[in-house]
Amino acid sequence: MTSLSANALVAASQWLADVATGSISLVAATIAVAGIGFGMLAGRVHLRRGATVILGCFILFAAPSLANGFVQWANGGGDAVPQAAMAPPLPLTPAPPPAQLSAPYAGPSLIR
Repeated sequence: MTSLSANALVAASQWLADVATGSISLVAATIAVAGIGFGMLAGRVHLRRGATVILGCFILFAAPSLANGFVQWANGGGDAVPQAAMAPPLPLTPAPPPAQLSAPYAGPSLIR
């Protein structure tokens, strides 16, 4: 196989992956999960069918990550460095306002 046909296959597979995990398929999967969920709530869809749909959507959208993991596993996986998830730093909390010595609305009140 020549490099030109290999590049065409790579481009075609990349296009197929982009279509399968693009925004249109994300909307379709969201509608499918919502429809199956409502069907399960109404008792018209069995639990096994609902789990199959949700698992299928998970596998579809996790396919690039799963493929990379399988390729690294097949190649020995020694090069991969595990990356820890880092949470963003917490924002600084502002200082509390100074305590007031008198009631804030005592001025307009009338004492009888």
